[in-house]
Amino acid sequence: MNDDDLLRYSRHILLPQIGIEGQEKLQSGSVLIVGTGGLGCPAALYLGAAGVGRLVIADADVVDLTNLQRQIGHYTSAIGRNKADSLRDSISVINPGIEIVALPERLQDERLQSAVAGVDVVLDCSDNFATRHAVNRACLAMRKPLVSGAALGFSGQLAVFDARRPDSPCYHCLFPETAEEGLRCSEAGVLSPLVGVIGAMQAVEAIKLLTGSGRPAAGRLTLYDALAGEFREVRVPRDAACAACARRGL
Repeated sequence: MNDDDLLRYSRHILLPQIGIEGQEKLQSGSVLIVGTGGLGCPAALYLGAAGVGRLVIADADVVDLTNLQRQIGHYTSAIGRNKADSLRDSISVINPGIEIVALPERLQDERLQSAVAGVDVVLDCSDNFATRHAVNRACLAMRKPLVSGAALGFSGQLAVFDARRPDSPCYHCLFPETAEEGLRCSEAGVLSPLVGVIGAMQAVEAIKLLTGSGRPAAGRLTLYDALAGEFREVRVPRDAACAACARRGL
């Protein structure tokens, strides 16, 4: 790290759980963020500000006026632009010293597996079951830790699935692919700072995984009720009969 880095990241370096060694791990680390909307924006902005050396952000959608109530990485001037490109520019303003790769596409099949294989941690910030299950399968295949977030109405969820650990469940263990697709925020609405809370928590888990600090939330589902102001934690065991991870050979 140079002198500017020591100043920029000084508040991290002061933390004994991170220090210079942990900050260097962040700077050499890489994260894939699938979805650059309500969850992806705060997660990416915080990871970029924190100094994660390489961020890969993927989204095929374009910025719409209805997004601006909660998707804090996009501005009114970005309406009509691809979201990944827009968010890349916003992160660059905060921290021009990191690499940001914008993928203006919906990652699928080999493209998704390749993107997952090229990073250390994956954040699922999407808003539909099909993408979440596809990301889960890719993380299992590449044995990459997955930080999953969701938010709707006044309720948020956070979970970590770490395919490197034999005792860790996967997303399919918690939400089988046969489960019915629920409402989206375009149909049910969502409180704008709620996605900030969950997206920021995803960034926290990614930093813990990259630096090796603390205890990642693997095997646990954190539920946040914004109306009640309450957090609740549910243990999630690995399903021995899970169609996605039962035969992963761990």
